[in-house]
Amino acid sequence: MKQQIEAEALLTHPDKIIFPKSGIRKIEYLLYLRAVAPFMFPFLANRALTVIRYPHGIGGLHFFQKNCPDYAPSFVRTVVEEDIRAIICDRLDTLLWLGNQLAIEFHIPFRVVGQRCPIEIVIDLDPPDRAHFSLAVEAALLLQGVLERLQIASFPKLSGSRGLQIHIPLSRQQLTFEDTRRFTTFLAEWLIEQHPDRFTTERLKKNRGSRLYVDYIQHAEGKTIICPYSLRAKPDATVATPLAWNEVTEALRIESFTMATVQQRLAQGMNPWKNYFQTENRALPPIIASLRLVK
Repeated sequence: MKQQIEAEALLTHPDKIIFPKSGIRKIEYLLYLRAVAPFMFPFLANRALTVIRYPHGIGGLHFFQKNCPDYAPSFVRTVVEEDIRAIICDRLDTLLWLGNQLAIEFHIPFRVVGQRCPIEIVIDLDPPDRAHFSLAVEAALLLQGVLERLQIASFPKLSGSRGLQIHIPLSRQQLTFEDTRRFTTFLAEWLIEQHPDRFTTERLKKNRGSRLYVDYIQHAEGKTIICPYSLRAKPDATVATPLAWNEVTEALRIESFTMATVQQRLAQGMNPWKNYFQTENRALPPIIASLRLVK
């Protein structure tokens, strides 16, 4: 297996420790990427990729990379948009090459290349720290309730950092970012009306106190979100993990979903988002049309 990874990724320094607390080596990270590739590719497909690279492992210097470097292998596919030559990560060898470059976090836009409309809505539920993670669970379940009443299918995901993110697929729905902003604004305002002491849309951290930040502004043209199954640069090697709604309970813990445990989930056939791109959410356009009338 190691020889196969070396051939696919031009592996260098396989025993380099990249997560010191967990003792995870580069070769183990690349094996993880290889295992989750079939589940990541549907979300990476035809999207301009942004990565965060940690050349010396997490805890060291890091940087965002939007432009494909000149030394990239010829098999790496790119696209030019707004003067950025972005990588399209649609092949295993590209994914492993990026992993060998110690791209730890994979961030994707809300639209595919060549289109202006988003293909999903994401609401980020961001508590001040993991100690307040229960606020994210509470907010997510409240949103699930209202979305179900509106007949809108949604998919919860651990951010892998502090909170939860709610994804709403828009397959075949030609909604603009202006349209989706109306809807995310509506959801954020509704959530805060329920519990203004626990939830806020205040952008300045110093003014939030211990309240959870409902980030609906992040869903916009030019913004990105962490890709499902991407690692996060956290000491415990946590993963941005797709969940089933029945897993979103008070017992849920971010630290339980690591590089090792997520591979176990997938090996056991746990793929709660397998129908994500077949979900059309036809109820959403008329709801947004009604919100236009209100505004």
